[in-house]
Amino acid sequence: MALTAIIVMAQTPTAMLDKCVAAINASGGVTANYSITSNQGTSNGTIAMQGNKFRIISPEAKCWYDGKTQWSWSPVTSEVNITSPTADELQMTNPIAAASHFKTNFNMKKAKTKTANTYVIKLTPKKKKDSIKTLWLYFDEKTSLLRTARFDMSDKSVYFVKITGYKHKSLPASTFNFDKSQVPAGTQIVDLR
Repeated sequence: MALTAIIVMAQTPTAMLDKCVAAINASGGVTANYSITSNQGTSNGTIAMQGNKFRIISPEAKCWYDGKTQWSWSPVTSEVNITSPTADELQMTNPIAAASHFKTNFNMKKAKTKTANTYVIKLTPKKKKDSIKTLWLYFDEKTSLLRTARFDMSDKSVYFVKITGYKHKSLPASTFNFDKSQVPAGTQIVDLR
């Protein structure tokens, strides 16, 4: 009987990913603040997520993804690029949107942690030619929400994504569609699909 309780309580990495997605979708979606840190500096912004859809707003970029089409604006190019990204391309933009991709294309295992109330998953790609060498996902065990992701890239660069200030709210579908009022008037739109 005690062994059965221990087995039931043991959580697998796949179950934790599923719980995170369920937690995001519980109230129709979430909004949160994020920061991405790399050797190139730090970028801060906000993200809205619902299922595999997301919207990212920051001074460095604005991105809308409705589950199929992605609109990306950058002040460097002063244009909006429209694409239909692959799961590989989405894994760096929104780890939650790529959860099913992780389950299929990465080996996952629970990693040890010394931080209380944290569940860590270590992911390594099944294909050696992947741009990601190792991905670490840190979840809050109480809420099942992602706190931090660490991307160790094949080129030896490292990216940290930290997500804070989660707020559950119902998000209309228009949240994830391109909003031209968010980019400068006259911005060129380039369809790359």
